[in-house]
Amino acid sequence: MSLMQRSLPREELPPNWGPLEHSDDRIAYRHSSPPLTLIAVCVSADRSHPSLGLSRYWEIRYRYSIGECTTTEVLGRVTTYDAALEGLLECMIRVHDTVESPDSPLDLCTVLGSVSLPASVPDEPSTVS
Repeated sequence: MSLMQRSLPREELPPNWGPLEHSDDRIAYRHSSPPLTLIAVCVSADRSHPSLGLSRYWEIRYRYSIGECTTTEVLGRVTTYDAALEGLLECMIRVHDTVESPDSPLDLCTVLGSVSLPASVPDEPSTVS
């Protein structure tokens, strides 16, 4: 996948968000204060159900700090690069629009956990017919 695909234009990003990393297999955006990072990583689909026919997918994650402890959580998995970008942007917009005090990890987790990712890959093989 050596395509160096498009990134989100700066003018589409909500306030206090900016690009952190962009490569063929990893995209990251960071909120300036408090530090919150949204990450999409292209990973092998060896843990997905074979009937999905995927060799790779994009895992959407977020990373935040509580004191000196940094935590990374998985939000979900999507099938394409474009779905990963769309999911990251939706997360940024949702945080900007709904979290009054972004330094509350509980609020961030609740808001990010409620984002519906496009082209999601099921977590459990039993959800695939």
